[in-house]
Amino acid sequence: GASVLLLRACLALLASPIYLLSFLGIWEPFCRKVFFPFILDKICLIHDKKSKKHKQELFRNLPDFRGPSGALRLLEIGTGSGANFQFYPPGCRVTCTDVNPHFQEGLAKNMKKNQHLQYERFLVAAGEDLAQVPSGSVDAVVCTLVLCSVHSVSSTLREVLRVLRPGGAFYFLEHVAAEHSSWRYFWQQVCYPTWKLVFAGCCLTRELWKNLEEAKFSELNIQHISLAMPWMPIEPHIVGYGVK
Repeated sequence: GASVLLLRACLALLASPIYLLSFLGIWEPFCRKVFFPFILDKICLIHDKKSKKHKQELFRNLPDFRGPSGALRLLEIGTGSGANFQFYPPGCRVTCTDVNPHFQEGLAKNMKKNQHLQYERFLVAAGEDLAQVPSGSVDAVVCTLVLCSVHSVSSTLREVLRVLRPGGAFYFLEHVAAEHSSWRYFWQQVCYPTWKLVFAGCCLTRELWKNLEEAKFSELNIQHISLAMPWMPIEPHIVGYGVK
């Protein structure tokens, strides 16, 4: 515990300009509008390469959840710049949501590259509050690298279950806490406060599989995987889907 606190202090000292900007109220708007969209785009390039085979396998059965009309109505929470679009089946009707509206450039680029999809609308909304989406109105909800930064995981999962029709599915791929006895978890604890500040509320030590197990899915498939991310404490991941 003492070593964690000491190393946290050292890291905070290195990041002291960011802490100062945060204290002055400058960092958060700059982060949301400029820094986070920019750095997330760079991180996603690496993450997408590492996770591509897992996403291909994850989304392989998406067509099985088409609604009675034959269409697949999909809602993505935390769409960002649209890195998942390439994995969705042709004709899929996509509603994009994100709490941060400053991803337009990357989003427009990926929409243009993935014209096999039908884009319904973009909503500025947090995962905990999808009030603009009617209950039982979508066949699938997708959430990748988002549950780490929502204010309430349980509230987000309640909203997921609300907007899904009975028999619909929730797909996820998220980084999670490492094994508590591991060095990875030690470094996650060290980096936690500064990482959360720099990366717009991203929490390194959430045990998200527990939240998913506590949610009321009739079927839940979870796989623990490892994605090596150079110099980043986000190697442990979970991937899978739950059925309402």
